[in-house]
Order: sequence, then C-alpha cells, then structure tokens
Amino acid sequence: MTSASQTHIGYIRDENQDRVGTRQFGENLLLVVCDGMGGERSGSKASSMAIDVFFEHFEEGYTEDMDAYSVRSLLLSSVSAANSVVYTTARMDYQNFGMGTTCVAAFVTAEYIAVANVGDSRAYLLTRETMEQVTTDHTVVHMLMETGQITEEEMETHPKRHMLMKAVGVERTVCPDFFRIDLKEGQTYRLLLCSDGLSGFCSDAEIQEVLQEDVSDTETAQKLIDAALEKGGRDNISVAIATVSHNTEE
Repeated sequence: MTSASQTHIGYIRDENQDRVGTRQFGENLLLVVCDGMGGERSGSKASSMAIDVFFEHFEEGYTEDMDAYSVRSLLLSSVSAANSVVYTTARMDYQNFGMGTTCVAAFVTAEYIAVANVGDSRAYLLTRETMEQVTTDHTVVHMLMETGQITEEEMETHPKRHMLMKAVGVERTVCPDFFRIDLKEGQTYRLLLCSDGLSGFCSDAEIQEVLQEDVSDTETAQKLIDAALEKGGRDNISVAIATVSHNTEE
C-alpha cells in the first residue's frame, strides 16, 4: 500500500484554505481532505482546526484490533468532534461567524476502504479500467438535479453550483455520509480524495486518465495538480491518493 498527498494555492486565491493529510496506522492508511469556507481567514482556520481535531480524535480512539464496524463509528465520531470544535469557535468570535469546511476522509486497509464525507470534496475509486465517484456532493445543484429541477448538464453552469447544503462547523450537529467498499482478491485499487479545486475544473474522464497512468502516487498527485492549474487554477487544489493491491491471487 502506498500513498501521497499534495496541495496548491492555485493562481487566483490569496490564501490556501485547503488542508490535506495522511497518517499510517500499522499497515493501514487514513487520508483526509478539508476545504475551508467563510471568508478570508475563517476558511483557513476552519479547515486547519477540523483536520487537526479529526486526526487527534481518530488517533485517540484507534486500536489495532478494531473491526470494520468500529472503524465506521470512529470515522463518524471524528467528523462530529471536528464539527463541534469549529461550530463552537465560530460562535465565540463574530469574525468567524459562518465559517465551516468540507471534510472527506478514508480509512484504507487491504480488505476494505471506509469513507466518510460532508460537503463537496470527493472520493473517487479506480478499479482496473473503471472509475466511480464514491461520495455524493452535498450541494444545492446536486439536490436540484436529484429532484429533477435541473439536468446534469445544467449543474455545471448553475449560479448556485458551489453552494453547500451541508458543511462541518455550520450547524451544532452534522450527519456525514458513510461508504464502505470491500476489496476483491486479485485487484489493484487507486483511491483519490480531492477538493473541488480539482473536481470542479477537471472532468471525471480527465481525472481517470491521470489515475490510470502507471506512475507513482507522488507523480500522480503532481499530474492532477498540474491538470487543474492548466484549467486556470481558479481555486485551491488538494489531492490525497492511496494505491492498494489485494493480490493474493495475482
């Protein structure tokens, strides 16, 4: 199992309000991407606090003998812990009012991948020649598309395409989505977590093309950053990648 992460401020923003990190837990990996919102300084503060609290809470609760159900509970409670800290901080200082952050996190083992997310930072999974978006965007436009009010094509240019329905730290409590992918023997998987600085400007096909290249995770991360920069780099760009082979039959 290998991994890499990278973030770039882009060409337009004055500050990078994304945060990305990976941690090793024995033979397993934890990856997290947070994309802050809420003003000049508040967005950066929210994402920094959220990712720090997330890792701290996960590390305090993790044990090597945890089963998949316990990992699920720990991932969700780590998001809730981050939400509580950001929410409380936002209400202690009016300058931070309205701040929040997306959060997508994945715990990667040789048997399964567990993913939790709030907001529109995404998780993608590449399997051989197929890539799927694991997470669902918590955005106004996605809700409008799901209810048949706009088409999938209209989502790309809708004036509310960046408006979130849900974020860490905005409400007193938050309910993350959770996904579990059981890995099949004899297959290699590549997981990508990213902020919308990548997914908002590069198509899924363009992202898949990069992920399919037979290069290291570090090179892949750089290629994805470069692809977003080539589209104008109009937002902060963050990626975290893990490659895992369940290769007992290979």
